[in-house]
Amino acid sequence: MPRPPRLLDLIGALVGTPSVSSFERGLDHGNRAVINLLATWLEDLGFRVQIQDLDTDPAKANLIATLGAGEDGLVLAGHTDTVPCEPALWQRDPFTLHEADNRLYGLGTADMKAFLALAIEAARDLRPADLKRPLVLLATADEESGMLGARRLAEAGRALGRHCIVGEPTGLKPIRQHKGIFDERIRVVGRSGHSSDPTLGNSALEGMHDVIGALLAWRTELQEAHRDAAFHVPVPTLNLGHIHGGDNPNRICGACELTLDLRPLPGMDTAALREALHQRVRAALAPRGLKVEFEAIFDGLPPMVTQADAHIVRLAEQLSGAPAGAAAFGTEGPYFNALGCETVILGPGNIEQAHQPDEYLALDRLTPTVELLKQAISRICQ
Repeated sequence: MPRPPRLLDLIGALVGTPSVSSFERGLDHGNRAVINLLATWLEDLGFRVQIQDLDTDPAKANLIATLGAGEDGLVLAGHTDTVPCEPALWQRDPFTLHEADNRLYGLGTADMKAFLALAIEAARDLRPADLKRPLVLLATADEESGMLGARRLAEAGRALGRHCIVGEPTGLKPIRQHKGIFDERIRVVGRSGHSSDPTLGNSALEGMHDVIGALLAWRTELQEAHRDAAFHVPVPTLNLGHIHGGDNPNRICGACELTLDLRPLPGMDTAALREALHQRVRAALAPRGLKVEFEAIFDGLPPMVTQADAHIVRLAEQLSGAPAGAAAFGTEGPYFNALGCETVILGPGNIEQAHQPDEYLALDRLTPTVELLKQAISRICQ
């Protein structure tokens, strides 16, 4: 029976197979080539492989590979896509794995294609007969642009396993909770007119000024009401990211757009927050008689929390030697929790390397990660 390539060749093949996902269509690619590589390698190891199409795009799919039978097994999960990159800012080709300075450079080394290769390496010598509970390797699409692969899994409602490790970059320190996120566009519509006479129009720009004041006051209220010391930034955040309005200094502004990013703490409901946002904006604009339109740029990732006494959390703490913490960045973890998994985020990369030119993974993280995953498989599945 054929065997998968050695570990560095696995990582090199994944990095060398572009799978960028983006909200910008011109930058967006499929992940089928990566899925096909993983399917071939895992079938060679005796895994039963299912490829799950994404209805949104035939070029994209999830992979669910299972070794062994039964229930309450372990899921090792990672996403196959990367963010876009600007090759001119890199010192080397981002799609060619390059070893230097005790590091592996390449797009996806830290976030997070290399984890999929490390999971395969940890399972390389296993046979179905070795397992009392199944081992599942899960590879998803489009985590970086809408969590579409994880959402497809959640819609299907298929139970994956009892315990889940998501290999996002955490420096091999477990994370059991993170903030949620949603992104919104607010468009205030007024009436343009000659600037010499304010009665000729209704300024959308001045209305947006009122909206911003209301949003900043709301942010203060949220931060006074919600606090979690487990997070480096212990309060929910609301960032005003981009604004554009009007076209000329001598014309009353007829339309103005603002985009924002809100990151709630665990225990806060994203749908309720979005509704509260809409109410605040409408109330701010009502005295001016201005219209408003809302668009969900990203309709929301809920916060994640896995209980501190969950078996996977305690096991991750034992194997890593670090207490489980909290992160500000989002992951697919909430969707896996919703499917009945108890999920911990634990991977070899560093979040500081994610989405950066010359992204790398330190070579000295490879062996500890493989050994940690082998121990997790042994403790849960054997």
